[in-house]
Amino acid sequence: MADILIGFASMSGNTEEIADLIYSYLETDHNVEVKEIEDIDPASLLEYDCVLLGSYTWNDGDLPYEVEDFYEELEDIELSGIVAAVFGSGDSIYPQFCEAVHLLENQLKASGAYIIVEGLKVEMTPDTEEDLRNCKAFSEAVLGYLSEVKV
Repeated sequence: MADILIGFASMSGNTEEIADLIYSYLETDHNVEVKEIEDIDPASLLEYDCVLLGSYTWNDGDLPYEVEDFYEELEDIELSGIVAAVFGSGDSIYPQFCEAVHLLENQLKASGAYIIVEGLKVEMTPDTEEDLRNCKAFSEAVLGYLSEVKV
């Protein structure tokens, strides 16, 4: 069983819903902890086998304020050996749809984490059949990777 952290930032509840869906797919096979990003010390990521981070995108491609400090502190953490993936919600009326997903992925990579699945992007809330399939596929990709490496 892997120790998995799902960290998220959610203003309207959309990204939290995605986090809850992912949790529901992973929690029967692994030890999963869900926390708001603003309550996570980036150094604590080293305590987990897998880290899944989720954030909504603010304005036109910005990280929300509650993720900014966490993001900046990631620069000082060496995450080699940590596997990670990113998910998020956004509004496609903005040209930088779900840009927080890219920003977090890039920062995790720069800190040495290995991204195990392409970022999951959801338009607003995960309420369509496609959204639910994508959340499940994202979770299954995480499970598949963890079973391959036998964590």
